[in-house]
Amino acid sequence: MEQLSRIGMDTSKRVFHLHGVDADDRPVLRRKLRRADVLTFFAKLLPTRIGMEACGGSHHWARELRALGHAVVLIPPQYVKPYVDRGKNDAADAAAICEAMSRPKLEKRLVSIKTPEQQAGQMLIGVREGLLRRRTQVSNMIRGHAAEFGLVTPRGLAHLEPLMARIEQDDTLPRLARDMFAMLAGQYRHVSAQIREIEARLLAHHRASPQSCRLVRIPSIGPVIAAALAAKVPDPTRFRSGRDFAAWLGLTPKDHSTGGKARQGRITRAGDETLRSLLICGATSVIRQAGHRGAGGPAWLGSLVDRKPPKLAAVALANKTARIAWKMMMTGEAYDPCRHGAPREAGVCVVAEAT
Repeated sequence: MEQLSRIGMDTSKRVFHLHGVDADDRPVLRRKLRRADVLTFFAKLLPTRIGMEACGGSHHWARELRALGHAVVLIPPQYVKPYVDRGKNDAADAAAICEAMSRPKLEKRLVSIKTPEQQAGQMLIGVREGLLRRRTQVSNMIRGHAAEFGLVTPRGLAHLEPLMARIEQDDTLPRLARDMFAMLAGQYRHVSAQIREIEARLLAHHRASPQSCRLVRIPSIGPVIAAALAAKVPDPTRFRSGRDFAAWLGLTPKDHSTGGKARQGRITRAGDETLRSLLICGATSVIRQAGHRGAGGPAWLGSLVDRKPPKLAAVALANKTARIAWKMMMTGEAYDPCRHGAPREAGVCVVAEAT
C-alpha cells in the first residue's frame, strides 16, 4: 500500500468505511471493515492522520487510535455535509470526511477529544437534564388529567404534592382514575428522588474540580453551570478569543449584511444548547434579583434593561459571562468583580438551576 496522507473513516455500529489519499490527494485506500477488525488494521499502518465525524462513539475510537500512534481529528457533521457527493452512502461519507479534514478553515472548528473522566462529567449533566424533562412531563400529565375532573392548581412544583393529596382523598373520582393518578404520583416521586441524588453527585463533582470552583465565583454561574463548562469545554485553546467562544455557544447575532449595509438578526443558537440555555437562565436570575433589590449588577446592564426587553438583556449578559469564563479557563486566574464592572456583593454565587 502507498504512503497515506490522511484517512477519512465513517463509523457505525458494525461496519466502518475508510477512504485514504496520498500526498497528491489521489485515492489509494477504499475499504470496509468490521468493528472487530478496526484496531487490528490500524495497528499495522504507519502513523497517519485520521478524521471522523464527532458522533456517538467517536471519542472512544479517537482515544484508541491515538494509543496506536495516529493523529486523530473529530469534525462536526455539519461541516462534512457540503463535501458529500450525490448518492449518499457510507463510502461517500468517508470520502467527504477525508476531503473536509484537508480544509485549513476547519482547524478551528475541530472537536476536542475528551477523556473518559470528562465524558463521565458530561454524562452526569445529560442524565440530570433528562430527569428534569421527565419530571416536567409527569407533572404536566398529572395537572392535565386532574383538570379533566375539575381539580386545578397554580403553577409550580410546590403545588403538585397538595394536588396529589387532594386526588387521593377525593372519593368522587372513579376507581380507575385514582389508580392511574397513583401510578403517576409514584413516577413523579421516584424521579424527584433521582434528581435529588444526582444533584448531590453533581455538587460533589463540582467541588472536586478546581476549574469549576473558580468559575462558580462569576455572577450568574452556579455549580451546575460551572460543572457543565468544565465538562463540555475540555480545551479552551480551541477558541481564539472570548467572542469565538460565545459564537460557538450561539450567543452572537446572525449576520445578514450585504451591499455594505450591516444587518444583524437574532442569536444563531449554534453550538451546545445545554450550555447556552444554562447561561441565559443564570443571567435571567441575576437580572431578576437586581430588579427585586433595586440595585446590583453592572451599570451597563441596568441601562440595557431600561432600554431593551429583559430577555435581550439576559442574552447580552450571558454573552459577557461566556467571554469571562473563557478568559478564566485560559489563564487560570480567579474572578475579580471590580475588574469586570460588578460590585463586590455581586460576587456571591448565584445557583442557576434549569428546571
